[in-house]
Amino acid sequence: MLLFKKKFLPAIRSGEKTQTIRLWKHRRMRAGQRSYIPGVGHIRVTTVEPVELDRLTDADARPDGFQSARQLREEIARLYPEQLAAGYRAYRVVFELEGAGGNDECRNRNDESTF
Repeated sequence: MLLFKKKFLPAIRSGEKTQTIRLWKHRRMRAGQRSYIPGVGHIRVTTVEPVELDRLTDADARPDGFQSARQLREEIARLYPEQLAAGYRAYRVVFELEGAGGNDECRNRNDESTF
């Protein structure tokens, strides 16, 4: 399960936010994994990769729902002060809503096989 602050849920539902940066001691998710976001529904994780926070660009921040890398780093510092102080590793988790492409293809394949 991936938990988000309520303020991020509309951007996830609209498809504006398709990734999150998480601070973990060790990787907790893998590409291909199915997960759940309360208030949104099921997602499919497409990428999980380590990132260096100080190397994030504005282009990296936009799929996270931020206009700039500075804004993204400020939010991470606000949300994860203990993890930053403890030296946790930053991971980019890219995801897609189920039913927004991936599951539809699977459903269509199943429908075609019945004909």
